Amino acid sequence: MPVTPVRRRWRTVALAASAALVGLTVPALTAPSAGAATAPPAGVASAAYDDTYYADAIGRTGPALKDSLHTIISDQTKLSYSAVWEALKVTDQDPNNSGNVILLYSGISRSKSRNGGNTGDWNREHVWAKSHGDFGTSTGPGTDLHHLRPEDVQVNSIRGNKDFDDGGSAFGNSGGSLTDSNSFEPRDAVKGDVARMILYMAVRYEGTDGWPDLEPNDSVSNGSAPYHGRLSVLKQWHQQDPPDAFEKRRNDVIHASYQHNRNPFIDHPEWVESIW
Repeated sequence: MPVTPVRRRWRTVALAASAALVGLTVPALTAPSAGAATAPPAGVASAAYDDTYYADAIGRTGPALKDSLHTIISDQTKLSYSAVWEALKVTDQDPNNSGNVILLYSGISRSKSRNGGNTGDWNREHVWAKSHGDFGTSTGPGTDLHHLRPEDVQVNSIRGNKDFDDGGSAFGNSGGSLTDSNSFEPRDAVKGDVARMILYMAVRYEGTDGWPDLEPNDSVSNGSAPYHGRLSVLKQWHQQDPPDAFEKRRNDVIHASYQHNRNPFIDHPEWVESIW
């Protein structure tokens, strides 16, 4: 699919809007107040970005919407894999404890300093399993903050590269997440987050910039193919667990301070059904 040139004037305007919004609604990174991590008032963020960042997507549906969003969100700053460590300490900071991060599947609050590879540490979980398309940890999809989250080392290993689906059994530090031989079900509070991260990846990486064309499907046996499932279940999770304050703040921080692009399905949840 050809990619049209990105009009970088969007970024200037969008970042100005983002800075203003973040200054008003995103908590200071050292503030431990839970009440500070509030989302913008309904409609404020989306209206600002509709007139700037998403201007070329508004009014489109189906493949035309997907193509437009791909062009918009592909204009991003890329991080190294080592830089992801420090970024996650900001994007996933515990709103109740500025010294901790929240682990995605477990829901555990753990010290930022416990990043590493040993038992009791947290590491960098690729929600779109990096083997699904074999992109590894190279700069690009392997370092995209919109699908990288902190997770307990052992829980990350249990998830492995399994596709997402309902069902399974609990395990140590699961936080309510479940797994079986070929799938993984995250805890209820982040089911929608997981769905929107997978669908972001499917729009951002379309096979036009040297990376695989990532697509969702309805399988739980994708292996190393550039697919991730199960789409029908992910859509249900997206509906059941709409974007919350933590997810919206995370999107704002990634946009304003790191990659300068956004997950459109956090800003416009209705676009999931329009595309899929």
